Amino acid sequence: MEYRLLGRSGLAVSRLCLGTMTFGNETDQVGAFTQLDAFVEAGGNFIDTADVYSKGVSEEIIGAWLADRPGVRDQVVIATKGRFPMAAHANGVGLSRRHLSDALNASLSRLGVDSVDLYQLHSWDPLTPIDEYLRFVDDAVTAGKVQYFGLSNFTGWQLTAVSERARAHGWTAPVSLQPQYNLLTRHIELEITGACTEYGLGLIPWSPLAGGWLSGKYSRGHAPEGATRLGENPSRGMEDYHRRNTDATWRILDVVAEVADASGLTMAQVSLAWLADRPLVTAPILGNRTLEQLSGSLAIADTHLDPALTARLDEVSAPVMPDYPYGELGLDQRNRTLP
Repeated sequence: MEYRLLGRSGLAVSRLCLGTMTFGNETDQVGAFTQLDAFVEAGGNFIDTADVYSKGVSEEIIGAWLADRPGVRDQVVIATKGRFPMAAHANGVGLSRRHLSDALNASLSRLGVDSVDLYQLHSWDPLTPIDEYLRFVDDAVTAGKVQYFGLSNFTGWQLTAVSERARAHGWTAPVSLQPQYNLLTRHIELEITGACTEYGLGLIPWSPLAGGWLSGKYSRGHAPEGATRLGENPSRGMEDYHRRNTDATWRILDVVAEVADASGLTMAQVSLAWLADRPLVTAPILGNRTLEQLSGSLAIADTHLDPALTARLDEVSAPVMPDYPYGELGLDQRNRTLP
Protein backbone atom coordinates (compact mmCIF):
# COMPACT_ATOMS: atom_id res chain seq x y z
CA MET A 1 0.00 0.00 0.00
CA GLU A 2 1.32 3.43 -0.91
CA TYR A 3 1.04 6.36 1.50
CA ARG A 4 0.53 10.05 0.82
CA LEU A 5 0.35 13.24 2.83
CA LEU A 6 -3.14 14.68 3.24
CA GLY A 7 -3.07 18.03 1.47
CA ARG A 8 -0.31 20.26 2.84
CA SER A 9 -0.50 18.61 6.25
CA GLY A 10 2.02 16.17 7.67
CA LEU A 11 -0.62 13.45 8.11
CA ALA A 12 0.31 10.27 6.22
CA VAL A 13 -2.63 8.23 4.93
CA SER A 14 -2.97 5.20 2.69
CA ARG A 15 -3.60 5.66 -1.04
CA LEU A 16 -7.04 4.10 -0.55
CA CYS A 17 -9.53 5.08 2.15
CA LEU A 18 -12.04 2.62 3.62
CA GLY A 19 -15.53 4.09 3.50
CA THR A 20 -18.00 2.80 6.08
CA MET A 21 -21.36 4.18 4.99
CA THR A 22 -22.66 0.62 4.56
CA PHE A 23 -21.74 -0.39 8.13
CA GLY A 24 -24.86 -1.02 10.18
CA ASN A 25 -27.13 -0.99 7.14
CA GLU A 26 -25.96 -3.15 4.22
CA THR A 27 -23.02 -4.60 6.18
CA ASP A 28 -23.48 -6.06 9.67
CA GLN A 29 -20.88 -5.88 12.44
CA VAL A 30 -19.29 -9.23 11.61
CA GLY A 31 -18.89 -8.24 7.97
CA ALA A 32 -17.62 -4.79 8.97
CA PHE A 33 -14.98 -6.26 11.30
CA THR A 34 -13.85 -8.55 8.47
CA GLN A 35 -13.49 -5.60 6.10
CA LEU A 36 -11.64 -3.48 8.67
CA ASP A 37 -9.22 -6.32 9.43
CA ALA A 38 -8.57 -6.99 5.75
CA PHE A 39 -8.01 -3.30 5.05
CA VAL A 40 -5.44 -2.89 7.83
CA GLU A 41 -3.74 -6.18 6.91
CA ALA A 42 -3.33 -4.83 3.36
CA GLY A 43 -1.58 -1.74 4.75
CA GLY A 44 -4.56 0.61 4.76
CA ASN A 45 -4.75 3.08 7.61
CA PHE A 46 -7.38 5.65 6.49
CA ILE A 47 -10.98 5.01 7.67
CA ASP A 48 -13.83 7.40 6.89
CA THR A 49 -17.23 7.55 8.57
CA ALA A 50 -19.89 10.11 9.60
CA ASP A 51 -22.36 10.48 12.43
CA VAL A 52 -25.33 10.09 10.08
CA TYR A 53 -24.13 6.80 8.58
CA SER A 54 -26.77 4.37 9.83
CA LYS A 55 -27.69 7.01 12.46
CA GLY A 56 -24.48 6.52 14.42
CA VAL A 57 -24.22 2.74 14.06
CA SER A 58 -21.27 2.98 11.65
CA GLU A 59 -19.27 4.89 14.25
CA GLU A 60 -20.36 2.45 16.97
CA ILE A 61 -19.12 -0.50 14.91
CA ILE A 62 -15.77 1.17 14.33
CA GLY A 63 -15.57 1.94 18.05
CA ALA A 64 -16.29 -1.69 18.92
CA TRP A 65 -13.62 -2.83 16.45
CA LEU A 66 -11.04 -0.45 17.95
CA ALA A 67 -11.89 -1.69 21.45
CA ASP A 68 -11.54 -5.31 20.31
CA ARG A 69 -8.16 -4.73 18.64
CA PRO A 70 -5.73 -3.37 21.28
CA GLY A 71 -3.07 -1.18 19.70
CA VAL A 72 -4.80 -0.71 16.35
CA ARG A 73 -5.92 2.83 17.23
CA ASP A 74 -2.32 4.00 16.99
CA GLN A 75 -2.06 2.60 13.46
CA VAL A 76 -5.17 4.08 11.87
CA VAL A 77 -6.40 7.52 10.88
CA ILE A 78 -10.06 7.98 11.80
CA ALA A 79 -12.10 10.57 9.89
CA THR A 80 -15.69 11.48 10.68
CA LYS A 81 -18.13 14.28 9.85
CA GLY A 82 -20.84 16.42 11.36
CA ARG A 83 -23.54 18.72 9.99
CA PHE A 84 -26.69 16.73 9.16
CA PRO A 85 -29.52 16.02 11.63
CA MET A 86 -29.14 13.43 14.35
CA ALA A 87 -31.97 14.81 16.49
CA ALA A 88 -35.41 16.20 15.63
CA HIS A 89 -35.11 19.72 16.98
CA ALA A 90 -34.14 23.13 15.59
CA ASN A 91 -30.56 22.99 16.89
CA GLY A 92 -29.96 19.38 15.89
CA VAL A 93 -28.62 20.23 12.44
CA GLY A 94 -26.16 22.60 10.78
CA LEU A 95 -22.73 24.02 11.52
CA SER A 96 -23.62 26.05 14.59
CA ARG A 97 -21.29 25.82 17.59
CA ARG A 98 -24.15 24.23 19.52
CA HIS A 99 -24.77 21.46 17.00
CA LEU A 100 -21.12 20.77 16.16
CA SER A 101 -20.25 20.53 19.85
CA ASP A 102 -23.02 17.98 20.38
CA ALA A 103 -22.12 16.13 17.18
CA LEU A 104 -18.38 15.90 17.88
CA ASN A 105 -18.83 14.78 21.49
CA ALA A 106 -21.33 12.13 20.39
CA SER A 107 -18.98 10.89 17.64
CA LEU A 108 -16.07 10.63 20.08
CA SER A 109 -18.28 8.65 22.45
CA ARG A 110 -19.49 6.23 19.76
CA LEU A 111 -15.95 5.76 18.44
CA GLY A 112 -14.59 5.33 21.96
CA VAL A 113 -11.70 7.73 21.36
CA ASP A 114 -10.46 10.94 22.95
CA SER A 115 -9.79 12.64 19.62
CA VAL A 116 -10.58 12.17 15.95
CA ASP A 117 -7.79 12.53 13.40
CA LEU A 118 -9.85 14.34 10.75
CA TYR A 119 -13.11 16.14 11.50
CA GLN A 120 -15.01 17.19 8.39
CA LEU A 121 -17.87 19.62 7.94
CA HIS A 122 -20.27 17.46 5.96
CA SER A 123 -21.77 20.25 3.86
CA TRP A 124 -22.10 24.04 3.62
CA ASP A 125 -24.57 25.71 6.00
CA PRO A 126 -26.02 28.96 4.60
CA LEU A 127 -27.49 29.93 7.99
CA THR A 128 -24.39 29.79 10.20
CA PRO A 129 -21.63 32.44 9.94
CA ILE A 130 -18.27 31.06 8.83
CA ASP A 131 -16.54 32.60 11.85
CA GLU A 132 -18.78 30.66 14.21
CA TYR A 133 -17.84 27.22 12.97
CA LEU A 134 -14.20 28.09 12.32
CA ARG A 135 -13.89 29.26 15.93
CA PHE A 136 -15.48 25.99 17.06
CA VAL A 137 -13.02 23.91 15.01
CA ASP A 138 -10.07 25.93 16.27
CA ASP A 139 -11.23 25.46 19.87
CA ALA A 140 -11.71 21.71 19.29
CA VAL A 141 -8.15 21.44 17.96
CA THR A 142 -6.81 23.39 20.95
CA ALA A 143 -8.75 21.11 23.29
CA GLY A 144 -7.19 18.03 21.65
CA LYS A 145 -10.51 16.64 20.39
CA VAL A 146 -9.61 17.14 16.71
CA GLN A 147 -6.22 16.81 15.03
CA TYR A 148 -7.02 18.01 11.49
CA PHE A 149 -10.00 19.70 9.87
CA GLY A 150 -11.58 19.05 6.47
CA LEU A 151 -14.56 19.95 4.30
CA SER A 152 -17.05 17.82 2.40
CA ASN A 153 -19.30 18.81 -0.51
CA PHE A 154 -18.20 22.48 -0.48
CA THR A 155 -18.08 24.40 -3.76
CA GLY A 156 -15.09 26.40 -4.95
CA TRP A 157 -16.21 29.77 -3.60
CA GLN A 158 -17.30 28.21 -0.32
CA LEU A 159 -14.00 26.52 0.42
CA THR A 160 -12.21 29.70 -0.67
CA ALA A 161 -14.24 31.79 1.78
CA VAL A 162 -13.54 29.33 4.61
CA SER A 163 -9.82 29.10 3.83
CA GLU A 164 -9.38 32.86 3.52
CA ARG A 165 -11.21 33.53 6.79
CA ALA A 166 -9.13 30.92 8.62
CA ARG A 167 -5.93 32.36 7.15
CA ALA A 168 -6.85 35.94 8.05
CA HIS A 169 -7.56 35.12 11.71
CA GLY A 170 -4.85 32.51 12.22
CA TRP A 171 -7.43 29.82 12.92
CA THR A 172 -7.08 26.15 12.01
CA ALA A 173 -7.47 25.84 8.23
CA PRO A 174 -8.91 22.88 6.30
CA VAL A 175 -6.48 20.36 4.83
CA SER A 176 -8.89 18.31 2.74
CA LEU A 177 -12.07 18.25 0.68
CA GLN A 178 -14.36 15.27 0.18
CA PRO A 179 -16.22 15.74 -3.14
CA GLN A 180 -17.95 13.44 -5.60
CA TYR A 181 -15.35 12.72 -8.29
CA ASN A 182 -15.04 9.91 -10.83
CA LEU A 183 -14.77 9.26 -14.57
CA LEU A 184 -18.45 10.15 -15.03
CA THR A 185 -18.36 13.25 -12.83
CA ARG A 186 -15.36 15.52 -13.40
CA HIS A 187 -17.00 18.93 -13.10
CA ILE A 188 -15.12 19.76 -9.90
CA GLU A 189 -12.27 20.50 -12.30
CA LEU A 190 -14.05 23.69 -13.41
CA GLU A 191 -13.48 25.60 -10.14
CA ILE A 192 -13.05 23.35 -7.11
CA THR A 193 -9.71 21.74 -7.92
CA GLY A 194 -8.22 25.14 -8.67
CA ALA A 195 -9.30 26.40 -5.25
CA CYS A 196 -7.93 23.24 -3.61
CA THR A 197 -4.58 23.82 -5.30
CA GLU A 198 -4.48 27.41 -4.03
CA TYR A 199 -5.24 26.45 -0.42
CA GLY A 200 -3.45 23.11 -0.25
CA LEU A 201 -6.44 20.81 0.18
CA GLY A 202 -6.09 17.14 -0.66
CA LEU A 203 -9.04 15.42 -2.32
CA ILE A 204 -10.75 12.40 -0.76
CA PRO A 205 -13.28 11.53 -3.49
CA TRP A 206 -16.49 9.75 -2.64
CA SER A 207 -18.37 7.54 -5.13
CA PRO A 208 -15.23 6.65 -7.12
CA LEU A 209 -17.23 4.04 -9.07
CA ALA A 210 -20.21 6.35 -9.63
CA GLY A 211 -22.55 4.18 -7.59
CA GLY A 212 -21.47 1.02 -9.42
CA TRP A 213 -21.74 2.39 -12.94
CA LEU A 214 -17.99 2.17 -13.54
CA SER A 215 -17.90 -1.49 -12.52
CA GLY A 216 -19.69 -2.32 -15.78
CA LYS A 217 -22.68 -3.99 -14.16
CA TYR A 218 -25.38 -1.93 -15.89
CA SER A 219 -26.67 -2.34 -19.43
CA ARG A 220 -27.43 0.23 -22.09
CA GLY A 221 -31.15 0.93 -22.40
CA HIS A 222 -32.21 -1.58 -19.74
CA ALA A 223 -32.92 -0.34 -16.22
CA PRO A 224 -31.39 -2.59 -13.52
CA GLU A 225 -33.55 -5.06 -11.65
CA GLY A 226 -33.18 -7.37 -8.66
CA ALA A 227 -31.57 -7.06 -5.23
CA THR A 228 -29.13 -4.25 -5.96
CA ARG A 229 -29.21 -0.57 -5.01
CA LEU A 230 -30.46 0.53 -8.43
CA GLY A 231 -32.42 -2.66 -8.99
CA GLU A 232 -34.60 -1.80 -6.02
CA ASN A 233 -34.77 1.91 -6.93
CA PRO A 234 -33.51 2.85 -10.45
CA SER A 235 -33.93 6.56 -9.62
CA ARG A 236 -31.79 6.36 -6.48
CA GLY A 237 -29.66 9.40 -5.66
CA MET A 238 -26.63 10.42 -7.67
CA GLU A 239 -26.49 7.14 -9.60
CA ASP A 240 -30.04 7.52 -10.99
CA TYR A 241 -30.15 5.19 -14.01
CA HIS A 242 -32.41 7.45 -16.05
CA ARG A 243 -30.17 10.47 -15.50
CA ARG A 244 -26.91 8.69 -16.30
CA ASN A 245 -28.19 6.52 -19.16
CA THR A 246 -26.70 8.80 -21.86
CA ASP A 247 -24.51 8.36 -24.91
CA ALA A 248 -21.68 10.17 -23.10
CA THR A 249 -21.83 7.67 -20.23
CA TRP A 250 -21.70 4.67 -22.51
CA ARG A 251 -18.79 6.11 -24.52
CA ILE A 252 -16.80 6.38 -21.29
CA LEU A 253 -17.79 2.90 -20.16
CA ASP A 254 -16.76 1.44 -23.53
CA VAL A 255 -13.27 2.90 -23.15
CA VAL A 256 -13.03 1.76 -19.52
CA ALA A 257 -13.84 -1.77 -20.72
CA GLU A 258 -11.16 -1.54 -23.44
CA VAL A 259 -8.56 -0.30 -20.95
CA ALA A 260 -9.51 -3.10 -18.56
CA ASP A 261 -8.94 -5.69 -21.28
CA ALA A 262 -5.62 -4.13 -22.24
CA SER A 263 -4.33 -3.92 -18.66
CA GLY A 264 -5.65 -7.19 -17.23
CA LEU A 265 -7.78 -5.38 -14.65
CA THR A 266 -11.50 -5.15 -13.99
CA MET A 267 -13.43 -2.04 -14.99
CA ALA A 268 -13.76 -1.11 -11.32
CA GLN A 269 -10.01 -1.44 -10.78
CA VAL A 270 -9.27 0.68 -13.83
CA SER A 271 -11.62 3.40 -12.61
CA LEU A 272 -10.09 3.40 -9.12
CA ALA A 273 -6.51 3.42 -10.40
CA TRP A 274 -7.27 6.33 -12.75
CA LEU A 275 -8.85 8.36 -9.94
CA ALA A 276 -6.15 7.58 -7.37
CA ASP A 277 -3.57 9.18 -9.66
CA ARG A 278 -5.50 12.33 -10.52
CA PRO A 279 -3.86 15.61 -9.47
CA LEU A 280 -4.61 16.53 -5.83
CA VAL A 281 -6.25 13.17 -5.05
CA THR A 282 -4.99 11.75 -1.78
CA ALA A 283 -7.23 8.69 -1.47
CA PRO A 284 -10.50 7.61 -3.11
CA ILE A 285 -13.07 6.33 -0.62
CA LEU A 286 -13.95 2.66 -1.13
CA GLY A 287 -17.67 2.08 -0.64
CA ASN A 288 -17.73 -1.71 -0.55
CA ARG A 289 -20.55 -3.78 0.87
CA THR A 290 -18.71 -7.12 0.91
CA LEU A 291 -15.21 -8.46 1.55
CA GLU A 292 -15.08 -9.70 -2.05
CA GLN A 293 -15.65 -6.18 -3.36
CA LEU A 294 -13.05 -4.77 -0.97
CA SER A 295 -10.48 -7.37 -2.02
CA GLY A 296 -10.92 -6.34 -5.65
CA SER A 297 -10.33 -2.71 -4.74
CA LEU A 298 -7.29 -3.43 -2.57
CA ALA A 299 -5.68 -5.26 -5.49
CA ILE A 300 -4.83 -1.87 -7.04
CA ALA A 301 -3.27 -0.42 -3.87
CA ASP A 302 -0.02 0.21 -5.75
CA THR A 303 -1.20 -0.10 -9.36
CA HIS A 304 -0.62 2.72 -11.86
CA LEU A 305 -2.11 2.66 -15.35
CA ASP A 306 0.02 2.91 -18.46
CA PRO A 307 0.25 6.62 -19.43
CA ALA A 308 -1.20 5.93 -22.88
CA LEU A 309 -4.23 4.21 -21.36
CA THR A 310 -4.63 7.01 -18.83
CA ALA A 311 -4.63 9.52 -21.70
CA ARG A 312 -7.47 7.63 -23.40
CA LEU A 313 -9.54 7.77 -20.23
CA ASP A 314 -8.74 11.46 -19.75
CA GLU A 315 -9.87 12.27 -23.27
CA VAL A 316 -13.13 10.33 -23.34
CA SER A 317 -14.21 11.53 -19.88
CA ALA A 318 -13.25 15.21 -20.26
CA PRO A 319 -16.23 17.30 -19.13
CA VAL A 320 -18.04 19.31 -21.76
CA MET A 321 -17.23 22.94 -21.01
CA PRO A 322 -19.58 25.88 -21.49
CA ASP A 323 -18.32 28.35 -24.10
CA TYR A 324 -17.30 30.99 -21.60
CA PRO A 325 -15.32 31.33 -19.41
CA TYR A 326 -14.23 27.68 -19.35
CA GLY A 327 -14.37 26.67 -23.02
CA GLU A 328 -12.66 27.84 -26.18
CA LEU A 329 -14.10 31.36 -25.96
CA GLY A 330 -12.37 31.91 -22.63
CA LEU A 331 -8.87 30.89 -23.71
CA ASP A 332 -7.60 34.46 -24.13
CA GLN A 333 -8.72 35.34 -20.61
CA ARG A 334 -7.25 32.21 -19.00
CA ASN A 335 -3.91 31.98 -20.79
CA ARG A 336 -0.86 34.15 -20.84
CA THR A 337 2.65 33.69 -22.25
CA LEU A 338 5.69 35.91 -22.18
CA PRO A 339 6.69 37.58 -25.47
